Amino acid sequence: MDVEVLFFDVLGTVVDWRGSIAAKAQLFLTRHQIDSVDAEVFADAWVGRYDAAVEVVRAGERDFVPLDVVNMENLKACLDDFGLAPTAFPQAELEELNLAWHRLNPWPDAIEGLSKLKQRFVIAPLSDGNTRLLVNMAKQAGLPWDTILGADIFRAYKPMPEVYLGACELLGVNPERAMLVAAHDYDLDAARRCGLKTAYIHRDHAQDPSKADSPRLSGEWDVTAGDLIELAAVLR
Repeated sequence: MDVEVLFFDVLGTVVDWRGSIAAKAQLFLTRHQIDSVDAEVFADAWVGRYDAAVEVVRAGERDFVPLDVVNMENLKACLDDFGLAPTAFPQAELEELNLAWHRLNPWPDAIEGLSKLKQRFVIAPLSDGNTRLLVNMAKQAGLPWDTILGADIFRAYKPMPEVYLGACELLGVNPERAMLVAAHDYDLDAARRCGLKTAYIHRDHAQDPSKADSPRLSGEWDVTAGDLIELAAVLR
């Protein structure tokens, strides 16, 4: 395939959002001696609010706000859902917990896989994360991106076409010479509709709880791989 640029979904595809957020949530709950809430359930509930929260932006019913703002709003709503009043906690602690999204741990194959792919392709994240979030995450995790494209650059959230097409325009590549790498079928389907090639990565526990009721889409992707190291071998 005549591909120059690989764009990557990040949350779930490159980093383990569920395990990372649950670990940070557990520290928060333990510090406040809250033993009635399961950290993994809390993490899923926090992310479970995501899609509805950004749908109003996609629909034009709300001006674009960065993911940091969306995550904080959803965190406070999630605390309420669990009977924990957000006002009972210092704002600085809520902000620190929200920064967990800047510190997500990479999957074990991510660094090696990205480094191998970078030898042949331009590699960049294409995520709903805002630019500073993605920069902090890359520095923390050692993700070797060539450049970083946050959702605040496009002022849009996936799967809006302007995200995929805007990224191609910024990197000066025709969509058919770019590929999206993702563990989420809805993301790949949207990229495919914009003319990009697609690579599906199998990830256990990477599902987006906010899309739990969404139907599965066509799995006829251009490439399928078990992880990013395998993808590098397939595309060499």
